[in-house]
Amino acid sequence: MSDTLSSDKTASALRTSARVSAELLLVLVAAAVALWLLGRMWSVIWPLIVALFLTTLTWPLAAFLRRHGWRPALAASSVTVLFLVAAAGVVALIAVPVASQSGELGDGVVKGVQQLREWAAGPPLNIGDAQIAGAFDAAVDRVQNSVGSAVSTVVTGVSTVFSGLVTAILALFLMFFFLKDGPRFLPWLARQLPGRLATDVPVVAARSWETLGSFVRSQAFVGLLDAVFIGLGLWIVGVPLVLPLAVLTFVSAFVPIVGALFAGLVAVLIALVSNGLTDALIVLAIIVVVQQLEGNVFQPMIQSRGLGLHAAVILLAVTLGASLAGVVGSLLAVPAAALIAVVWNYLREQLVEAPPGTETDPSTTGVAPL
Repeated sequence: MSDTLSSDKTASALRTSARVSAELLLVLVAAAVALWLLGRMWSVIWPLIVALFLTTLTWPLAAFLRRHGWRPALAASSVTVLFLVAAAGVVALIAVPVASQSGELGDGVVKGVQQLREWAAGPPLNIGDAQIAGAFDAAVDRVQNSVGSAVSTVVTGVSTVFSGLVTAILALFLMFFFLKDGPRFLPWLARQLPGRLATDVPVVAARSWETLGSFVRSQAFVGLLDAVFIGLGLWIVGVPLVLPLAVLTFVSAFVPIVGALFAGLVAVLIALVSNGLTDALIVLAIIVVVQQLEGNVFQPMIQSRGLGLHAAVILLAVTLGASLAGVVGSLLAVPAAALIAVVWNYLREQLVEAPPGTETDPSTTGVAPL
């Protein structure tokens, strides 16, 4: 005799499924509204995020000065000025050597183009000068026919540069205020919130701050590894401008995908015009190997230890962020996933049933203040 389904249990399961589906739908709608609001306020949110990243990078020095008797305003001002000087020094370290050898590099580019032309004219391509000239004329005609789009692209680029400059200035001012008044933020926030939120929100904010600091420090360490290994490879091959290229590699590590491609392209180009095609291919191989190790080994291992996330979660987060928001999404994917994990872990702590006779006090979690 076959078992029959219970109508009461079936109806109860369907009601539970419907209720859970409705609640999940409400959560998704709320998340969509939050993302929409985030997009509408992005001109303010993005400088705030950049300022938080810069603050986590410079806070250890500011905290050191404050512990040794410096007033908050003086410590914040000194660290901000020092950061600006360091950033200007990095730009000078990259730009000055390149500018001093611009003539040599320009001659190398011309010679490299001539070599490519001679190679294309021989077997197996056998491309004659007439064909090259025809291709050049076609390219010129295409550029002339797309002047409008080129002008639009230039205007868009100028607007992007101006927006980036405004973002950088606003982020620097916010960084100064965060360095100056950061430790007073959590007590102020606790006074503004009612009831249980006055305890929960500051604890989550403090944990999120620590997690964000771990992300920035791990990213800087990964960039340092890239700069050391790629710089060592360039020095062994004999490529000029090793130090500027290493600094450029370190700075570009904070911009996923595009940063690595840009730094690698510059290194390969300088190797090509200075040392020839063979050394350029060797440099390309070195960069590919180091970046593969960094993307698949170093970064997931270091960030998974510092953020408490599994390496697979980090890889999936970066992939999802890049598919949703491009470069910015890939940059923010890992810290966003880590902050979500912080909130989830705190909620689990509060929802776990405590043993009889014990109470869970969020204020005793041992979280250091901001």
